[in-house]
Amino acid sequence: MPYSEPSGLAIVACPGGEHFANEVIAHLQRMYKHRFTLKNDVISKRYEIEKEELVKKINLENDIDAAELYIKGDVKKYRLPHFKAAARFTYFANGEFKTELLDSIRGKDVYIFQDVENREVLSFNGGANKLALSVNDHVMALLVTIDAVRQAEAATITLVVPAYPYSRQHKKKGREGLTASMLGHIYEMLGVTRIITLDIHSREIVNAFNTITLENLHASYQITRELSKIIDLTGQTEDLVVVAPDSGAIERNKFYAVGLKLPLAMVYKERDYSVVSHDAKSTNIKSIKLLGDVHGKVAFLADDMLGTGGTLLKAMEFLKEAGATKVIAAISLPFFTGNAIELFDEAYKQGLFYRIIGTNAVYHEALCNHEWYINTSVSGLFASVITRIHHHQSLSDLLENRTLIQKMEKTPQQNQPKS
Repeated sequence: MPYSEPSGLAIVACPGGEHFANEVIAHLQRMYKHRFTLKNDVISKRYEIEKEELVKKINLENDIDAAELYIKGDVKKYRLPHFKAAARFTYFANGEFKTELLDSIRGKDVYIFQDVENREVLSFNGGANKLALSVNDHVMALLVTIDAVRQAEAATITLVVPAYPYSRQHKKKGREGLTASMLGHIYEMLGVTRIITLDIHSREIVNAFNTITLENLHASYQITRELSKIIDLTGQTEDLVVVAPDSGAIERNKFYAVGLKLPLAMVYKERDYSVVSHDAKSTNIKSIKLLGDVHGKVAFLADDMLGTGGTLLKAMEFLKEAGATKVIAAISLPFFTGNAIELFDEAYKQGLFYRIIGTNAVYHEALCNHEWYINTSVSGLFASVITRIHHHQSLSDLLENRTLIQKMEKTPQQNQPKS
């Protein structure tokens, strides 16, 4: 695997995905520099070449192979790759988007980043316009960017969308569309060859593609790492139980229960589907039952996404009433739409839960300022996956991290509640 100058890899960040892309790029740069240093140490000893001379030789080879005359930087030092291709994003008064690539990406493997759940105010037209975009706006901006990258003759196009748009519209129950599948077909038509996402809502979506490869990453290790800082996973000081918040989350929570060697319970909800939930208070849940025992125990729930939060708030309140000492939730994709943050603030003050662990896959600046919220980074995971894909290496140990979780469970850690 060459670590010196990955000149064939380029990242294009849509406005919504720029924050996450910058964090992943920072990880990529550290990874390449670290691996280059290790490789330089080994090669210099093996061939009895001075390290400085070896760096100069490697830079010479990279300059010879470069498409331009030479690669910028000191020839006697490691030259940090930049990865990011500059782009200009224009928003027109009628709502249309335009993407212009300012750097050449011809013949490169391009990774397009987009966070369709980013609700922050973004800059367009060189900072002249400030807008907060909807999911539909972000999707359209992504499609326009894909087409610009395709027209610029990229070798391959990979989408990095931690939150796959319309992932909840994946089952046909009547006269309705399969929007998750429809978007997949549009991506294929535009020449996308791979999608990297996080904890996709349903595995059925994978079957919707004809030619696209979907890499579905999991934040279980990162979440467990944060969980180990606030409770004792060894069970020596606290009794834990994993609770599936609904039937659809059984497999996800079973993964944690098996990995941490903990009992598994489930919250069963009876719903009235004639009621459509628009916020946390207008939930369609009629009654809740518990399969298992949480009395006197710390209850841990894991789910893939949180929108208005009504379902989770109901489950938390129910578990506290059932005798749970603490309720901790883990959310891979923390949307917190509408007034969800205010409602969770109120629930926290009432003691209905202890902490919520979420990831930085969805950019939500205000969320990180709350005492009850713990933000864990999956940027390094995405950087590792991108590097391995680019250099044709296996992803198996990154996709299956049960061994890492089991090792963590054996190591007691001091409780460190977030202050």
